[in-house]
Amino acid sequence: MDGSTLPAVAEELLREIKKAFQETSQVPDDLLLGLKFIFGPAAVPALDLVDQRSVTRVRSPSGRILYQVLGSSGKLYTCYSSCHFCTCPAFGFSVLQKSESLLCKHILAVYLSRAMGACQELAVSEEQLTNILLAEEEDEE
Repeated sequence: MDGSTLPAVAEELLREIKKAFQETSQVPDDLLLGLKFIFGPAAVPALDLVDQRSVTRVRSPSGRILYQVLGSSGKLYTCYSSCHFCTCPAFGFSVLQKSESLLCKHILAVYLSRAMGACQELAVSEEQLTNILLAEEEDEE
C-alpha cells in the first residue's frame, strides 16, 4: 500500500457511510462498529470532531485544497487528504514511526466530514494558503 490511499475496505466503509448519511442523516450502528474495527481508537474521537464541526475545507482560487482540524486540545492541525498526512504528533508517532494506525483522528475526521457533508468551507487567497503552509513548517522546526 502506498501512503496516499486507504485500504479498499476502508474506502468502501467510507462510501457506505456517505450513502447511509445521505439517505437517513445518521450512521447506522453496523457501520460505526466497522469504523471502530478498521480505525481502532481514532474512530470515536474522530466522530466527536465531526459532531463539533471541527473540520474546515480550505480552498484557494487555483483549486488547491487542504483541511484544518481544530483538535480537542484547541490546537489547529493541517491535514492533506490527497497525500494522507496530518501535522499532529500522533500521526508522526503512531502512523509514520510505528505503523500502529492507518491514520490519526484528525484525518479520519476529514474523511468522515467529507462523507457526511459536515465540512466548514473557507476560501482563501493563494498568499493566505502559502502562509498556512509556511506557518506549519515553522511549527515543526
